[in-house]
Parts: sequence; C-alpha cells; structure tokens
Amino acid sequence: MDFSSNGKYLITCADDRTVRIWSTKDFLQREHRSMRANVELDHATLVRFSPDCRAFIVWLANGDTLRVFKMTKREDGGFTFTATAEDFPKKHKAPVINIAIADTGKFIMTASSDTMVLIWNLKGQVLSTINTNQMNNTHAAISPCSRFVASCGFTPDVKVWEVCFGKKGDFQEVVRAFELKGHAAGVHSFAFSNDSRRMVSVSKDGTWKLWDTDVEYKKQQDPYLLRTGRFEEASTMPCRLALSPDTHVLALASGTSIHLFNTRRGEKEECFEQVHGECITDLSFDITGRFLASCGDRAVRLFHNTPGHRAVVEEMQGLLKRASSDSTRQRLQQQLTQAQEALKSLGALKK
Repeated sequence: MDFSSNGKYLITCADDRTVRIWSTKDFLQREHRSMRANVELDHATLVRFSPDCRAFIVWLANGDTLRVFKMTKREDGGFTFTATAEDFPKKHKAPVINIAIADTGKFIMTASSDTMVLIWNLKGQVLSTINTNQMNNTHAAISPCSRFVASCGFTPDVKVWEVCFGKKGDFQEVVRAFELKGHAAGVHSFAFSNDSRRMVSVSKDGTWKLWDTDVEYKKQQDPYLLRTGRFEEASTMPCRLALSPDTHVLALASGTSIHLFNTRRGEKEECFEQVHGECITDLSFDITGRFLASCGDRAVRLFHNTPGHRAVVEEMQGLLKRASSDSTRQRLQQQLTQAQEALKSLGALKK
C-alpha cells in the first residue's frame, strides 16, 4: 500500500487482481468506499503513487515486471484507470522486494532479493544497475528528497547512494554516498524521515537505531548515531518498520503484532497484538502522522498515533519552560492543548 503525496488517498493491492484507492477523509467514517482498478490476467504485489497522483505503478506477480496505470479524473469525481500500452522490460533475475518513484518524478527504483537495484527512467529504460554486494537485499528505498537510494540486507550496514542529475535534468550517474554502520548483524529494514535528514534501521541483532544523516558526506563526514533501542523480536523473525513524519514515533511490525516506540526516549509505548490473521506485509504512517496503517490479510487496519500526540505534549512542555516571548509561549501552548485534546478524545490521556 502507499499514501499519496497530497495526503488524499491510500492505494492498496491484493491477490484478488484489484488495486483499490481509498479516500483518507473517510478514515473516521463508518463506511469506507473505494475506487477499483483491475489488473488484467495477473495481480499486483507492490503499488506506488506517482508524485502528481495522476498515475500509479504496480509490480506484477506473474508478469514479473512493472506496469504503469494512468488516472484520469471523471466529471463525477471518480477516476478512470488505463494501463499504458507496454509494460517495463524484464530485467530482474530474483523476486522483487520493493519499487518506488522519486518525488521529483525523475526516476523509478526496483530492487530484488539478490543484490540488484535498478534505476529506471519513466519510459522503462534502465539508467543504472547497482550491485549492493550485501549477499541478498531485504529492503531498498528512495529518500523523500529524491537524492538517495538505499538498501540493506545480509550485511550489518545500510548502504546509501546518490542518484545524480545534471542542471538540465539529465541523468548522470549513481555514486556511493554514505553507510549506516553500527549493527552487529544483518539489517531487516530501514526508513528515511520526511525531510531525509534522519534514518532509522532495525537489525537481527535485536536493536533499532536512529541516525542523523544530515552530514557532508562528500567531506567524508559519517552519519551520527542518535539513539539505540531494544527490539528482541527482530533477532528471531523478519520485521518491517515505519517512521512518523516528525520522527517522534517508530512503528515496528513482526509477525502479526505492531510495537510503537518513542524515538526520543527509546522506550516502547504501545503494543498491538494479533492485528492481522497473517504476517504483516506493509506498515505506513499517513502524511499528517495522525494515523498508522497496516496490512497483511484481506483488510487494512488503521491506528491512532497516540504516542505521536504524547511526544508533542512532552516536547511542548519542555519548550514552554524555555520560551522567552509571549507570542512563542502562546503558540506552544496552543500546540500543547491540541495534542492534549486529541489524546483526551481518544481516551489516551495519561493522568
């Protein structure tokens, strides 16, 4: 599944040969309507919105390739979905584990479970082939700023490359940028923060780590480790993760359960057991950070991000003590009250 960059939609795909688009404004309603796109003679295993929300891409299970669907708005407010005439050429030799589109709209990334990551242009031509040298890939992603592509796998590090374009927007090269080093075993997964200045990783060594990646890597500056937290489940089974847009909350999923951590303190705040009937396959915060969505069986589950509201309360209380002007105090107090009201309405305000 994937949230659109404008925050209006959630797109999901399943083995029933459909892709469904849900309106996020209906999340708190009783009825959840969706618009349906059919995947002819195949089904999608991965789906991503284009940055302008006028198209989406899917990975085809049987076709083993990428298909692009255009979305045309109808007068009645719905969409017409049309698959482009040709699918992307087949290039991967192992199962594909992730696909992504850069927010700039300049390139697409596909990554397979061997050591291959491909960078494509939007027409389906391969711009660059990356060999991650990590024995096998477990996850790969594009940073929200579109400058970086990263991957993790069997080795205890996360490797990050820069995808370079010229002043006229022409592709130039992919170069090594930096690495996240510090785990003692293979890395299951990682994520970038919204502003691409932070990264988080989870490893088979039973820990998660939060990193400051806002560094001058061209001057050989390494990312800084900000926090390490324990997550024992990661040492025995694969996990997925999601980082809230403000980086205050880390969601970790292993098996059918979801655990939420406060990244500032490194402590676990919430645990949701047996959320799905099968293993969780995807986990994502919406762009406001108010909701966390997960999927794994025939349904998408939505959670209120209560640890996120609590983190805001903590932060605002700290800032209020140091605030020097009345206008600042007023603004902080307003944000504090909003977060407390949100917690109160969810029955989650700690006395």
